[in-house]
Amino acid sequence: MVKKSNLFRVDPMLLGVCTALVFLGILILTSVSASISLQRYGTTFYFLNHQLLLGLLPGLAAGFIAFLLPVNSLKKWAFPALLFSLLLLLGVFLPLIGTETGAHRWIYVGPFSFQPSELVKLTFILYLASFLANRMERRGNPEKKQGFWSKIGEGKETLLPFLAVVGVLAFFLILQPDISTLGVIAFTALFIYFAAGTPLWHTPLMAIGGLAALYVLVKVAPYRLSRLAVFLDPSLDPLGQGYQIKQALIGIGSGGLVGTGLGLSFQKFGFLPEPISDSVFAVVAEEVGFLGASFVILLFLLFVWRGLLLAKRTDNMFAKLCMVGITSWIALQAFVNMGSIIGFLPLTGIPLPFISYGGSALVVELIAVGILLNMSKETT
Repeated sequence: MVKKSNLFRVDPMLLGVCTALVFLGILILTSVSASISLQRYGTTFYFLNHQLLLGLLPGLAAGFIAFLLPVNSLKKWAFPALLFSLLLLLGVFLPLIGTETGAHRWIYVGPFSFQPSELVKLTFILYLASFLANRMERRGNPEKKQGFWSKIGEGKETLLPFLAVVGVLAFFLILQPDISTLGVIAFTALFIYFAAGTPLWHTPLMAIGGLAALYVLVKVAPYRLSRLAVFLDPSLDPLGQGYQIKQALIGIGSGGLVGTGLGLSFQKFGFLPEPISDSVFAVVAEEVGFLGASFVILLFLLFVWRGLLLAKRTDNMFAKLCMVGITSWIALQAFVNMGSIIGFLPLTGIPLPFISYGGSALVVELIAVGILLNMSKETT
């Protein structure tokens, strides 16, 4: 239990960075969504109201609850939370509440919708941190040297259960399919596993296995291979998969140093696909220019630096691994999104944390921030 004097003693820089990212997200969505909202719904505030009422407000409430919960309670409920999120993943395949055609990624209850894969990102981090912390505490000192056969035995106790849980989660996400989310979760899991002080040979072994699995997924669904080909040469499909990246680069280039001004993007008017979600960073670069886009990148870099620094300072293994996991997840998702929009990575459809439109993602991200701030109490 956190001492009363430490209840609201959080890391001020982490709080400031997260607040700035959320504020920027609302400001950018206000600018980007107005024209699309007016065209589709006859009001300029539809998407903004949706993000505020079904994303920001419930996210702040849930994040505050996560901030107040004892860290031991988070550890205790990590496995039930993962099971619950896996049940929600199964729910996307049910005909009454799930999507009946195309990709199965959403649950619909009346006028409300929720994307379970967003919640899985967080619950899997909590469970994995709890599982590995228990294993490391049972083993003793993570830095303790052991013989070869001891490490093999540890692989049976740690590596195999880890791979089993990742495999179950991968099965559900491949069925949807949502390979981009699976990639983010898998890399986040590797960071957590490495940070737990597990044998070094486990990590490259899993990386090789992951590449082999990716090869199989590409062979099974050739459209994924076409995405890689278009990434290398957008002119192969200029009106299809190459269209989004070309329009994104046009928008980024049009922004110049200081941008065209908030609300004055030209690309968002029917030229750039998904300007309020996947492609929002291109609109940001167009409206606020190189300087504004660099500021957004700087905020994410500060988030990573502060999150990992706080993780290093804590002696609680569960808190340490949670902080590494949450920081890695947000960082991976942010830089994959921005990297794909500038043509550095293939397009993935991964949203930009705190900024892209999406109530499910924002709620879960704010809960994650609440957990981070909660665990920062004992490090400040």
